[in-house]
Amino acid sequence: RLFNYIISTSPPPGHSGKAKRGHLCFDAAFETGNLGRVDLVGEFEYDLFLRPDTCNPRYRFWFNFTVDNVKQDQRVIFNIVNMNKSRNLFKDGMTPLVKSTSRPKWQRLPRCEVFYYKSPVHQNHYVLSFAFGFDKEDEVYQFALTFPYSYSKMQAYLNAVELKFPEAFERSSLGMSIQNRKLELITFDDVKKPDKMDPKNVIHMVVILARIHPGESPASYVVQGLIEFLAAANQPISKALREHVVFKIIPMLNPDGVFLGNNRCNVIGHDLNRSWNRLSQYTHPTLSAVMKMLKEYDNSSCYQVDFVIDLHAHSSLTGTFIYGSTYDNVYRYERHLVFPKLFATKCEDFCQEHMMFNADDRKSGTARRYFVEALSDNVNTYTLEVSMCGYFLNGTNILTQYTEDGYMRIGRNLARTFLEYYRFTNILPIPPVDELRPRKGRPRTHRPRARSKTRSEVRVRPKTTRAYAPISYTDLSICYDSATSEDGSPVRYMYGQGHAGYGGLRMRPHIHQDQFSLSNIQAARFSNLDFSSDFRLKVAKGKGGPAQEPKMPPIEMLNVPPKPHLTIIDFNQLTRGGLEEATAGKTIEREKEKIRRHISVKSSSRKA
Repeated sequence: RLFNYIISTSPPPGHSGKAKRGHLCFDAAFETGNLGRVDLVGEFEYDLFLRPDTCNPRYRFWFNFTVDNVKQDQRVIFNIVNMNKSRNLFKDGMTPLVKSTSRPKWQRLPRCEVFYYKSPVHQNHYVLSFAFGFDKEDEVYQFALTFPYSYSKMQAYLNAVELKFPEAFERSSLGMSIQNRKLELITFDDVKKPDKMDPKNVIHMVVILARIHPGESPASYVVQGLIEFLAAANQPISKALREHVVFKIIPMLNPDGVFLGNNRCNVIGHDLNRSWNRLSQYTHPTLSAVMKMLKEYDNSSCYQVDFVIDLHAHSSLTGTFIYGSTYDNVYRYERHLVFPKLFATKCEDFCQEHMMFNADDRKSGTARRYFVEALSDNVNTYTLEVSMCGYFLNGTNILTQYTEDGYMRIGRNLARTFLEYYRFTNILPIPPVDELRPRKGRPRTHRPRARSKTRSEVRVRPKTTRAYAPISYTDLSICYDSATSEDGSPVRYMYGQGHAGYGGLRMRPHIHQDQFSLSNIQAARFSNLDFSSDFRLKVAKGKGGPAQEPKMPPIEMLNVPPKPHLTIIDFNQLTRGGLEEATAGKTIEREKEKIRRHISVKSSSRKA
């Protein structure tokens, strides 16, 4: 039966009979709902008392209730006055969630409207107060601690995934709870079984447990993200994991507590994550069924259980982190640290500051500590914690709130970490990159343009002679002007012994071969004459004597050809076959002017 009822506050003084518009009606008589009592303490202020867990008054933290019969633009203040956990994320900025009939998506209340403080009116207990304004009438508003995930929602989700991927996994019932609710077991097993079992070729297995505490609903979203990722048929990572590793997933270990809206306990008030070391088939039937399955696979010669991971949601810490155990065997402890390190590289919200490895005797009843002693040494047992609030970006104080998709992303990152681990241990082969990351096609939103039915005629381009643009070198030991000769080749001024004309200076005619070949460059004889930016020849003069003959540089200086560069020409005159017309006219006039200047310089030097 449900332990919550429709709660209607007493009407204000002077009113009687049926509740009028604006007299709020509270309701928690639905699955995962929790609210015990409401007191009207002012005209617009209400004190809310949470119902404790069934048969255990110690735990009072989870709340989930609805409010209706509101008036438009009505503003109220809600005070949750009996929370048992004073150290929680409300101190760090977490706020309750709200949604309404016309806005079914959960939203967090603004931080400026939420207060968490010690109240002297309530015996110095911590009180969570938040102000809210109802903007629409005829709507039902729902408030919750974090994103609810009910037993019925899990059943509906598994039914939908089973219809969508009928061959991806096997769904079975591992047992029944005290109130006769199914303990669902999801198995991913596409591993090819060998004909003859060899101890070296055992089948590796991963076991995932979740929702042992009913109030930690984010763990169910992590499991949902993991199941969706493993069930995807077109994912190469999922296919590789299913073909080499067996996954056993139990999405809800405490279905009775989830249905009743408890915070930590089952229907008889037992905290199941403190009861692994004192199992009873009558008081803990779900835990007994899980332990029986683990013992069978751990003692089997065909299977090797590598991981048992218990998923939880933390109410006082931010980010995602892992709790592990410590061992006297150093090698086992080092092997135990591999998976958390790989998982930290896959999650941007991973918080290493909150990661902890210990052997605390007070936690001997938890799954993490009990399986260390109950199972073989090959089993690595962890507790994976996700925050109920959010995580801080790396190196900043910016708090990013989690959403449903954010929790499911953690489940997908968990699957990617298993892939990295089994590749690291050589269980999975490393396929090519193309197989792991298939080339994605263009989205359907981008459609190619429709081709025109009328095709235009393609005109054949006339054949013309191809003329190459002249290229000239620039070097300190070579005098290269930017001008070109009549036939389009560079003009070279060279000094050599025994050459006639202009005092040893002559213009070398163009030879129809590769002008930049090593033989042509080495055959040249160049002087150490200095050419200024205005391209005037400067000759060093002796004291009172004739001009000294320039010395020829060694041939080793000519082994490395200089860097080429395009000659600057008038591109406006460049047409088909008009390369010579663009360069010849202006170039010849420039060369004549330079030769005249050079002759005048030589004559003046001889007279001197």
